[in-house]
Amino acid sequence: MFFGTFGFNFLFNMIFTYRYCRMLEEGSFRGRTADFFFMFLFGGTLMSIVAIFVHLAFLGQAFTMMLVYIWSRRNPYIRMNFFGLLNFQAPYLPWVLLAFSVIFGNAIIVDAMGIAIGHIYYFLEDVFPNQHNGYRLLKTPSFIKYILEPHNIEDPNYEPLPEDRPGGYAWGQQPQGPGGEEN
Repeated sequence: MFFGTFGFNFLFNMIFTYRYCRMLEEGSFRGRTADFFFMFLFGGTLMSIVAIFVHLAFLGQAFTMMLVYIWSRRNPYIRMNFFGLLNFQAPYLPWVLLAFSVIFGNAIIVDAMGIAIGHIYYFLEDVFPNQHNGYRLLKTPSFIKYILEPHNIEDPNYEPLPEDRPGGYAWGQQPQGPGGEEN
């Protein structure tokens, strides 16, 4: 992912990518690593296809906007404060960032593409399945789930190491010395 040369725009995009990627992973994708990866794969693939037609080579900022859009739509009641200047609800965050980007002279097509692809993902994943006669169009392939999701195959004879066991001091029991004899 390329965010441009080092400067304010670079730092801004890095912070937003880290922040909203983390909040998505810990929030709506908690325990769903394969689905989180599939969102990246879907968004990256769609962005690469669209980029051919709009002649864009660097999609880092568009990817950031996609993450921000998906997070903002999944958290509609969170109040936002933008640099202490604006107060608004989370669904307006991508549009505030788009306006901020235009003020700094960046191309609107990059942010608009990120918002559009974020909206396509949000619609296919969160809106359409909840409609009358709706169904999930985006399903994470089983081989991705197999690779990325933990396998709950437990050994019935497994005994965790003492330092991995919960608890601590055996309250109310006689301390035992080496070999199991009581002190």
